[in-house]
Amino acid sequence: MNQRRLDRLTDVAIDVFMWTFRAVIILVVVVGSALTLLQGKYTPDDWFQLVGKGLSLGSIYAMIALGYTMVYGILRMINFAHGEIFMGGAFGGYFAAVALAQAGALSNVVSSLIAIAIMILVAMAVSVGLAMGVERVAYRPLRNAPTLVPLISAIGASLFLQYTARGLFGSGIYAYPSVPFLDETAPIPLLNMRWVDVLVVATAFTMMGGLYLFVMRSRVGTAIRAVSEDKGTAALMGIDANRAIVLTFVIGAALAGAAGVLYGLTFRQVFFAMGVVPGIKAFTAAVLGGIGNVPGALLGGLFLGLIEAIGPTLFLTGFGVPSVTQLAPVVAFTMLVLVLVFRPSGILGERVTRSRV
Repeated sequence: MNQRRLDRLTDVAIDVFMWTFRAVIILVVVVGSALTLLQGKYTPDDWFQLVGKGLSLGSIYAMIALGYTMVYGILRMINFAHGEIFMGGAFGGYFAAVALAQAGALSNVVSSLIAIAIMILVAMAVSVGLAMGVERVAYRPLRNAPTLVPLISAIGASLFLQYTARGLFGSGIYAYPSVPFLDETAPIPLLNMRWVDVLVVATAFTMMGGLYLFVMRSRVGTAIRAVSEDKGTAALMGIDANRAIVLTFVIGAALAGAAGVLYGLTFRQVFFAMGVVPGIKAFTAAVLGGIGNVPGALLGGLFLGLIEAIGPTLFLTGFGVPSVTQLAPVVAFTMLVLVLVFRPSGILGERVTRSRV
């Protein structure tokens, strides 16, 4: 009897703590936003500029997040080496950019766009090669192992790629060559975005739209979805599960490689550990949208990017907090916790079958 009463009291205490946590976060968001807006310190143009920045950042997160969500959807595991695959693509794009800059391919708009397309293709090829190697060496032999074993292997693959890059390229920071027209302001009403931000958002939405149509409408996409539902049944229907899994890694890596170039063009720097923070944030975006859900990765990435860009200024300026931009990760991850407290499966929820339920 005493044990039951103790368990009941523990459950009540946990419920009280969770509701208090929710109430405090909501109060901070509402009161902080009201105080900031009443101060009138920021103009509508300032807010629209932050929205444009958030869309650009969120698009990069979404492209990386798709790799996490697709691999999880088909293997039910987290590919923690995905951030380093993104880093490899960024380095591949950097060396292509340096060669193209030396050849004078970044001198005008048309040749610059062609050069950027070449950078993205090179980055995709590098990332795809890394992903196929990781899948073949670190994941395929452990496909039937307990869940914890592939997870440890993924962390090992991540560290291996990271420190291999450090050994090859050193620990210094490499600066992407300047593409002059990308720093100019695009003639888009209200948002006040640079051309590089427009390029990031347009490329991300085009690639993710193409991916969605490929997965949902093509025969290969149908095979991938069948393997994600039930590998054994899919194999009985004549589907090559290994081919579908490798293709999933290839698609996710290609998007991560493209994201690496877009990240480099936006922030103008690459280094051996650059995949850690964007990788964690992209994984956060995948969980936020509902891991295993392709549209959820897009929505989660955009949500995280917008919160990271707007949240610190909107929620904290009213309280007089200095250097609010340095608190962007704190605000972003706090909002993640808040969303998952109210909706543990993410915004759109994880796609599951009846048998998994």
